[in-house]
Amino acid sequence: MKDLGSQIAYWDSVGATKTFTHPVNLSWLAGVGPDARVLDYGCGYGRVMAELSEHGFRDVSGVDLSPALIERGRQLRPDLRFAVLDSPPDLTYASGSLDVVLLFAVLTCVPDGNAQRALVDELNRVLAPGGLLYVSDVALQDDERNHSRYAAYARQFGTPYGVFATDDGAVCRHHDIAELRALLSGFDLVDEHRIEVATMNGHRSQAVQLLARKQ
Repeated sequence: MKDLGSQIAYWDSVGATKTFTHPVNLSWLAGVGPDARVLDYGCGYGRVMAELSEHGFRDVSGVDLSPALIERGRQLRPDLRFAVLDSPPDLTYASGSLDVVLLFAVLTCVPDGNAQRALVDELNRVLAPGGLLYVSDVALQDDERNHSRYAAYARQFGTPYGVFATDDGAVCRHHDIAELRALLSGFDLVDEHRIEVATMNGHRSQAVQLLARKQ
């Protein structure tokens, strides 16, 4: 259970080969200008950054804790700005310096509740007043396979219900949607949308996207 906030060994090995799939709802960013300061936190290899760039956003940066994923991104898109997070969740950006932060399939990779709250607090710090936080993450699943592993992991380790280990070594968390809303309670919730996604291991899963505005 050590180091669940980063799991760097996983993300620099098996995790660096994964394909990420959560879709970007560009209509949620329709009111954001092309010169908005946008950060993709937990950017992986830059898939979301590339899509935003291709749709006209000119000031897009990405950060990730995995040097291997960042290097993959730089190889794929040398035109984009990537940086390795040295001590997550801390960012080098000044307070109030960003207009949009995207957090796509990141909370599922941070199983610990205190670590999640520290991350959201840091993103709140760097967002300008009225800035947007766009979260996409995996919800609790209804099937027996997931119910069994949620319960087993909670009994064994005392973790929140929804935490489990994948067959290839990641520890992840699926969320009650009410938990995600509570995590963003310091923001104004603008919109919420349920979606289905393919997980990094190829399973179809229910997910949710939330758009929140800094107060």
